[in-house]
Amino acid sequence: MSSSTPLSLDAIHSTLATKALGHSLYLHHELPSTNREATTLVQKGAAHGTTVVADSQSGGYGRHGRAWFSPAGLNIYCSVIVRAGEQPRPAPEWLPWVPLVTALAVTEAVQQITAISLSLKWPNDLLLHHRKVGGILCESTLTPTTGPIVIIGIGLNVNVPAESFPEDLRPIAGSLIEASHRAIDRNRLIAQLLWELEQCLDELQSHGAARLRQAYIGRCTTLGHRVKILFTNDQYILGTAEALSSDGGLQIRPLSAHSHAQPAPLIDVRAADVIHVRE
Repeated sequence: MSSSTPLSLDAIHSTLATKALGHSLYLHHELPSTNREATTLVQKGAAHGTTVVADSQSGGYGRHGRAWFSPAGLNIYCSVIVRAGEQPRPAPEWLPWVPLVTALAVTEAVQQITAISLSLKWPNDLLLHHRKVGGILCESTLTPTTGPIVIIGIGLNVNVPAESFPEDLRPIAGSLIEASHRAIDRNRLIAQLLWELEQCLDELQSHGAARLRQAYIGRCTTLGHRVKILFTNDQYILGTAEALSSDGGLQIRPLSAHSHAQPAPLIDVRAADVIHVRE
């Protein structure tokens, strides 16, 4: 198995075809977190599309501040600054969709570069054979002068061998190299990822979420699945994930306590942990 090609600004830019994303690109050998670095750049007035890439992270994190396994030289850790600017749609119409369409963009990029088909677990986990190979963390701020600013953080396991994962992650984490059986060029994948993301964000702004919603549904294995929804207050519900709402929320049909009871009404879930329950 060949070694992973080193990350390089020149190599990324050599195949970059975006209008804005990645034109200003910062590549670091190591950072505590690409999202934190991007936040610092936002405070300094960084332009729309500014992208931070790190070869490793010492303090990478996902949703709810959970640690993200970030070894050097193998994976993709990047954050993209998205400024709303003078967008035609109000923030409530597109902001909730950003994490979902980012996950969709990553699956499209992976398919284009590696021919590997990933599935999605709502809202933005990327799965290969039911194990997590990537995730998205979006952090947004509202400013009175420039409107919403979103930092899109992307973590993707690319060339990490299965035996390199910590023991507790091996049953639940995966890497693209398991399906490719050869090292994947991260430079090309980053360039393709930025292009796909730009296409999705442009579509979201120009035409709304309708077509992207259908594309997301086509990749989402959560829909139709028995699930356990865990809320931050330790409350949970068991049910079936039936649909996506117009704002990207997951619509759950709770399990009825009695088999002959009327079906329970749908519950819209917008922020929670989702566990796929084996039936």
